[in-house]
Amino acid sequence: MWPFRMRADPEPEKTEIGAGEDALLRSILAADCMTRDQAMNVPAFAACVNKIAETISTIPIRLYKLVDGKLEEVKDDERPRCLNDDTGDTLDGVQFKRALTRDYLTGKGGYAFINRTGTRIKSLHYVKESEISFMFTSDPIFKDYDIMVQGTRYKPFEFLKVLRNTEDGRSGKSVVDENSEVLSVAYHSLKYEKGLVKTGGNKKGFIKSPKKLAQAAIDALKEAWRNLYQNNTENVVILNEGLEFQEASNTSVEMQLNENKKTNSDEICKLFNMPPAMINGGATEQDKINFVQYCLNPILKELECALNRDLLLELEKGSYYFAADTSELTKGDIEKRFRAYETASKNGFMQIDEIRLKENLPPLGLDFVRLGLQDVLYDPETKQFYMPNMNQTGGLGMPVQKEGEIDED
Repeated sequence: MWPFRMRADPEPEKTEIGAGEDALLRSILAADCMTRDQAMNVPAFAACVNKIAETISTIPIRLYKLVDGKLEEVKDDERPRCLNDDTGDTLDGVQFKRALTRDYLTGKGGYAFINRTGTRIKSLHYVKESEISFMFTSDPIFKDYDIMVQGTRYKPFEFLKVLRNTEDGRSGKSVVDENSEVLSVAYHSLKYEKGLVKTGGNKKGFIKSPKKLAQAAIDALKEAWRNLYQNNTENVVILNEGLEFQEASNTSVEMQLNENKKTNSDEICKLFNMPPAMINGGATEQDKINFVQYCLNPILKELECALNRDLLLELEKGSYYFAADTSELTKGDIEKRFRAYETASKNGFMQIDEIRLKENLPPLGLDFVRLGLQDVLYDPETKQFYMPNMNQTGGLGMPVQKEGEIDED
């Protein structure tokens, strides 16, 4: 008997975990678990999510093809149009990418149904992550699963899936799930501040009486004090018979409320690798560079990998690929980059077309290396060099001849 389980063996029975059951399980396991809606009520969290989603939604996605080692942008294809302009659904390309990114950050992932006609992609249809559930096996190796949407069963290849910190390939872990405690502190601080505002900022304290009060007097005093705190139209309580109000000292929470708000905001920014100045104002050029490099680029790379996996045909993989065009975001750093290219080109370790390849630009056919002396150009394919100032060509181990001369040999 063959001791190993082969992939062709009968698949284990798949069980279903619905979106509602998943949320219920999380709430049972963690009574203080934050929800997506609660987290989005925290200003710093909402600002980070919206900043990232809005920025990514405006970044064009390009489709490229490698032809004989040279990069070419594919423009006569439906897929970039679906991603950037018209998805073929009710959402346009900007709204589509924004929705996917928000679900990627705050839910179990960004999902979209791929509407195919044969091998051609006709349209992309965003599906809320809360509408997604799964049928999957308990096999820890192959991790087979199907996607369920309102009782209809779909295969994984029928969906675009952009997942954050996934371990099974079907669903990811949101920033909310991974950082529930930090967000809970910020959320409940906000709730506490809201309570202070609702009471008009009235002080807490005690009522001192020189003698014991009758129950009727105590009940009347309680009612008057309740009206003072619950109804902003009531702003006076009359104290008779020697009654005196003694203010309670502020708690440490009240005294540190503003300081805690600043600390909580900075901690939430760290969850996204977001420079605080990007949401608070006053961002420097370096803050913008860090935002793109450390906050956006990991998400864009995840998106590119998902697009390459789910939108490319098997025969296209390896020669076609999707890439996010971040040139507009890096304009501020373009001068530094071009100076580096200039140095590389002048010193002979990068060719013109190699530089253009890094900038996702089509080649010019200038596959030569500068050898110094200001004007000596070398073609590594033909192994010939050209000296424009002398109008002469030659090769390694070959005699030099002037342009237009005929080699008699």
